[in-house]
Amino acid sequence: MRTGRVRVDPVLVQAVIAATLSFAHLHDLASAAGQRGWKAWAYPVSVDLLLVAAWRRLRSGGPKPAAWCWFLVALTASLGANVSTAGLLDLNAVPAWLRILVAGWPAVAFLGGTLLTHGTQADAAAEKDEPDPAPASELASQPKELAPSPTTPVPPALVALARKVADEHRARIGTAIDTTTLRARLGVPLPLAEAITAHIT
Repeated sequence: MRTGRVRVDPVLVQAVIAATLSFAHLHDLASAAGQRGWKAWAYPVSVDLLLVAAWRRLRSGGPKPAAWCWFLVALTASLGANVSTAGLLDLNAVPAWLRILVAGWPAVAFLGGTLLTHGTQADAAAEKDEPDPAPASELASQPKELAPSPTTPVPPALVALARKVADEHRARIGTAIDTTTLRARLGVPLPLAEAITAHIT
């Protein structure tokens, strides 16, 4: 009897390790910049969520500039924290400009996440509002107006009826009947009405 083996994906393991280290670096930097307790833990979550939102927008096939912009902003924040905590920065004496950047990050992340989310919804709504093209079979079944042609065959009985209608119109109005009026009185298509007019004038 064979027992199933669990295969470990080395790429997935590497991704988990990298994400964990990046998460820890962001937490350490936020804590050193004056963000204590749960606030320090919220910073890496915020950066990672913005990265994911931007990446999903890039994969969705929508407009790319905004997605690339916010992806680079989140990636810069993550890389900046990794480099800063690598011994190049004294975490016991964080400069004021870095404290300002860390304190202002929530507003930046909120703006980026909102724009990415609402941009995706707007694209979806625009696609939904666009009328679906009519199927080829439906277009083929629709009646087509033929161009006026003097060679359009006209039954003699219809010509006689048209002359009678035209004579009544002239007697009542005093002018020759026009094609539009003749078409309305006879209930025929425009090309046929034009052909009839050519026969009775």
